[in-house]
Amino acid sequence: MLRTLCRAGGAVFKSSQHTAPRLWVSPVQQRWASRLPMNTVVLFVPQQEAWVVERMGRFHRILEPGLNFLIPILDRIRYVQSLKEIVIDIPEQSAVSLDNVTLQIDGVLYLRILDPFKASYGVEDPEYAVTQLAQTTMRSELGKLTLDKVFRERESLNLNIVHSINQASDEWGIRCLRYEIKDIQLPPRVKESMQMQVEAERRKRATVLESEGTREAAINVAEGRKQAQILASEGERAEQINKASGEAQAVLAKAEAKSKAIRLLSEALAEQNGNAAASLSVAEQYVSAFSNLAKESNTVLLPSNTGDVSGMVTQVSCFWYTLVSKRLDPLLPSELP
Repeated sequence: MLRTLCRAGGAVFKSSQHTAPRLWVSPVQQRWASRLPMNTVVLFVPQQEAWVVERMGRFHRILEPGLNFLIPILDRIRYVQSLKEIVIDIPEQSAVSLDNVTLQIDGVLYLRILDPFKASYGVEDPEYAVTQLAQTTMRSELGKLTLDKVFRERESLNLNIVHSINQASDEWGIRCLRYEIKDIQLPPRVKESMQMQVEAERRKRATVLESEGTREAAINVAEGRKQAQILASEGERAEQINKASGEAQAVLAKAEAKSKAIRLLSEALAEQNGNAAASLSVAEQYVSAFSNLAKESNTVLLPSNTGDVSGMVTQVSCFWYTLVSKRLDPLLPSELP
């Protein structure tokens, strides 16, 4: 018997031509293309739908998804509400920003019915009410921002619109999930000025980057020259130090060699026949010096006793012996006779 009633109810439901009031239906698309079912005693409610039942013209209850039973004639299904997330296109509208720029803006609203009773009896046309509320809220929020902030703070603008809509739609049993701005159209002159501003900003960045590059290059060149001069001065200083050290070592070596030569000379003079050997050496140098006279210049100065070689040798030998003795006194005090 129950199966027969269910089949009969399904047939009546399919053949019914009575449509429900189009609560959320737009001219382009029917979001809830649900027809008001007839009371067939046994009814099956689809998932994510809520059927509002009136008994004798007064709200009675809301049918949950699944199997439900109604009293014929007395009970009537008045509204069918969808509990799915609903998408509503907000028509394009004009708004004025804080800096008096007229914008053409549209958006998309995402909402869901939380309370079918409030959605059915709280407002006459929920779609129209939510659409108008979104438009007025969007105009109000845009009037608080300048044109530059509209693009930069787009996310915060969406959040403010959602918050404002939820404050008003709580009494309708509707919850706004999010709002997204689809397109923002600007006047042609504003677009041109913004394009010029962008180009000027880019030229400014290019000029700044070029100047910074030139500055960095000049700093690098100056730093390189400074380092080169420092390195050159350090190299010159090291060279001078090395040269001075070499000269000092050469002087010391010459002094040591001269000291050794004087020591050996004094030892030779102290030996037997040392004076004769010294006299012979002086005589040889005397004769060699006279042989070189008048080779480099025409002017020659000669001593008065040029022919007295023995006297000259004796005089030079005495002078040499006296000079060597004076030099050896501080150097070899213990070795002198």
